[in-house]
Amino acid sequence: MTTQRLLLIDGFNLLSRGYFATSFNKEPEELPRNGEGRFTNAVNVFMTKLFQLIREQNIDSVHVSWDGKRNEGFRNQEYDFYKAQRTDLPEPLIDQYHFLTEILADLQVPQSSAPGYEADDIMGTLAKRWGNERHGDVILYSNDRDLFQLIDEHISQRVAKKKQEVVYDLNLFREEFDLLPSQWVDVKALLGDSSDNIPGCPGVGEKSAYPLIRHYESLTGVYKALEADELDPVFKRYRKNLIEGEELARISYKLATIETQVPDINQMDLDALNIGFSHSQALDLMKRNELRKPAAF
Repeated sequence: MTTQRLLLIDGFNLLSRGYFATSFNKEPEELPRNGEGRFTNAVNVFMTKLFQLIREQNIDSVHVSWDGKRNEGFRNQEYDFYKAQRTDLPEPLIDQYHFLTEILADLQVPQSSAPGYEADDIMGTLAKRWGNERHGDVILYSNDRDLFQLIDEHISQRVAKKKQEVVYDLNLFREEFDLLPSQWVDVKALLGDSSDNIPGCPGVGEKSAYPLIRHYESLTGVYKALEADELDPVFKRYRKNLIEGEELARISYKLATIETQVPDINQMDLDALNIGFSHSQALDLMKRNELRKPAAF
C-alpha cells in the first residue's frame, strides 16, 4: 500500500517571499493587477509553487497554515517583546493575503489559522499527527528554520537557497549540523533569533552554542553542568555569560519551541486534506482571476 504524502505550506512565508522578490525597487502602482484591480505578483508566485510541488513531489494531500493575530498569540501574551520589532506590511501584500485566501477557498485547498497560535504550531501539529496516524511522509515548505525541530523519519523541510531548494531530511540535518533535530531549539535558546526578537543568551554565539549542545545534549544539560560546577574547561570562558543569561536562555527556549498539540488542529479530519481539485478546475479558476496558467499536474 502506497503511503500518502502531505504538503504543509507556511502560507505567509511563501507569500511574502514571493511579494518581495517580485516588487523590489517598484512602487505599488508599478505592480501587476488583474481587471478587478487586485494585485497579483505574490499570488502568482504562491500558486505557481503550489502546483509545482503537487506535480513534482507526488502530493496527495495539502494544507496551508496562517498565523493568528500576533497580539493574541500565547507567546506574546507572556512575553510582549516577542516579534515586537516587526513593522507594518505593505498594502499590496495585505491585499494579496486576502486575495490568496479567497483563491485557495475557491479551489477548496484546506487552510487554517488558530487563535493564539502561529503557522509553525499548526504545521507542527499536523505533521506529527500525519506521521503517527497515517505513517506517511510530510513535506514542510518554508524558509523558517524554526521548523527544523520537527524533522524526523517521516518529516522533511524544503528550504529555498538562492536559486535552488534544499531538502532537509534527517540525514542531511545530522550531516550539516551534527545534531538531532530535537536539539535545534536548544541551540536557538542560546543563540536567539533577531528576526523574532528572541534574545538568546547574551555573549554566546554560534562558535559556542553548537559545541555546548553537542557536548551536553540540551540546554538543561548545560545548566546542570554549571550547577554542579562540572563545566568542561573548554567552555570555561562562557561560564559567566551562561550564568548571567540563564533566565533569557530559558525564556528563549519557550519562545522557540513549536507547539504540536494545537486543540482545534488536533480535531481536524485528516481526510479533509486530500487534494480535491483537478487541473482543469485550477486552470479555470486561474483564468477567471487573470492569474498565471498552471502547468499540468
